[in-house]
Amino acid sequence: MNSASISSLGTVRVLDAKVEFIEQPFVKPLQISSGTITRITEARAEVRVCLDAVEATGCGSIYLSDLWAWPDTTRTHEERDAVLRGFCIEATRRLTEWCGEPAHPLELGMRLHCNATEHPILPALATAMCISPFDAALHDAVGQALLLPAFSFYEQDFPVPTADALFGGKSVVRAIRQLLHRPPQTSMPAWYLVSATDDLDDGSARWAGGRYSCFKIKVLAKDACNDAMRTAAVYRRALTSGVVRPRLSLDSNEGNLDPASVLDYLLALRSIDAQAFDALEYLEQPTGRDIQADAHDWRPVTRLKPILLDEGLTDLELLPLAREQGWSGLALKTCKGHSFALTAAAWAREQEMAVALQDLTNPGFSAIHAALFAAHVPTINGVELNSPQFTPAANAEWMPRLAGLFEPCAGRHILPPATTAGLGSTL
Repeated sequence: MNSASISSLGTVRVLDAKVEFIEQPFVKPLQISSGTITRITEARAEVRVCLDAVEATGCGSIYLSDLWAWPDTTRTHEERDAVLRGFCIEATRRLTEWCGEPAHPLELGMRLHCNATEHPILPALATAMCISPFDAALHDAVGQALLLPAFSFYEQDFPVPTADALFGGKSVVRAIRQLLHRPPQTSMPAWYLVSATDDLDDGSARWAGGRYSCFKIKVLAKDACNDAMRTAAVYRRALTSGVVRPRLSLDSNEGNLDPASVLDYLLALRSIDAQAFDALEYLEQPTGRDIQADAHDWRPVTRLKPILLDEGLTDLELLPLAREQGWSGLALKTCKGHSFALTAAAWAREQEMAVALQDLTNPGFSAIHAALFAAHVPTINGVELNSPQFTPAANAEWMPRLAGLFEPCAGRHILPPATTAGLGSTL
């Protein structure tokens, strides 16, 4: 008989953890501005917790996307992958130490994020990525112990010292409670990712038949006019495939040098195809990820389209700086940590900034996690899930019971039940 209750949330203690690695091949290459991804390592974590003498184990996973989180051209994919795996293994040994004394799971997750960022080689984005499956597994385990969804942990106020300061000493738990959808969403728009080198006339693109109506466009940001023409071509290709009102977003993966080049792109797109310009809803981080060293004023650009901070958001302390620089909002990813993403979303809501939930080609557990996150947290794009497109085999063990999630139909993902315990590892 499960004896833990919501009042036990302040007593959560991490007991131990483990991780395994699974290599997943891409069925088609994914090209981003820093290179091309053809295979990747999935890290699957388990975390065991105790609250009120009740023990439970939760699961989480993420792809160790070295080309995204650590685009170090002096090292091969194999070298970077080995370091990332090694850090995950180190995390299993030090997780109890990093989480510390019993506390609310959000506090434990934020301690984990803060304590794991110091690494002699890895940048903060890479360590956050490696830690994220453990944070998800921690929240999943607490939900399994309580037999409650992880998004129900915010009905009562609890102290979260690592995040409360961001809210002027007020309760981050209360801010998250005010953020969450009631009731959660039950379906979300499905986004199709168009790589920079994709053949738009390839019949295998699965655009036809209404399966997708939203398109995320990857560009290389070498020539503003070429990128504008590519955007217009994707828009027109969607129309000829039967999409009545295509929705577009753009991601150069930090390929732009400055806001002026982004402005050049937007003006070129508006000139080339005004309808495609109108269909473009937002752009993910166009310039370098260090927003302190590579600081810009985004206001001249955001008068035309929203610009969302993505790779540059690795620390909660950067959020006020992002607002000062004129970023429109945040392109959140669960691969930076469940606790971090939830806290950042609550802060953005208080600042009236936009939030989108983007992807790291999340497979299996992590795709379920992202879908549940988007079901509860208001976003401007719904949810982006790319694993059905690039690594469908990684989702096979959840098929056909979650076919509505992993095989979008009529342009939408059907989300797991809102009553799912934890973050969905038992689905």
